[in-house]
Amino acid sequence: MSENYYLPRSGPMPRPDSVKEGREILKDEAFEAPNVQTITFKALEFTAVCPKTGQPDFGQVEITYTPNEKCIESKSLKFYLWSYRDEGAYCESLAAQIADDFVYAIDPLNVEVTVYQSARGGIELTTKAVRNRDE
Repeated sequence: MSENYYLPRSGPMPRPDSVKEGREILKDEAFEAPNVQTITFKALEFTAVCPKTGQPDFGQVEITYTPNEKCIESKSLKFYLWSYRDEGAYCESLAAQIADDFVYAIDPLNVEVTVYQSARGGIELTTKAVRNRDE
């Protein structure tokens, strides 16, 4: 039997225990898709941790998807992205993991995730992952 995760309907949001918990929240909080063609989220304050140095990496995440039967609820997305705050991950793997987690949570027709990592050591980095249902 799978464990269900839910966010409180009011009050402060709890801190995520793990990225796995965040992923399950995305799935459990998804709702029936209205008649829309494209949805875009822009998270302007995204933080993860460099797996080599442990230093924080700051940036932005843009997620555009075409819903199939379900949509991502924005509060659950905030929780999910927050779960990366203490997670060691490279920018390249972040884009891929977020795209895969959207597919897991709602099986969209397509999803495109772009992660913009702010400059550290004078280098900015942008990575993109695309998942299409018919591939």
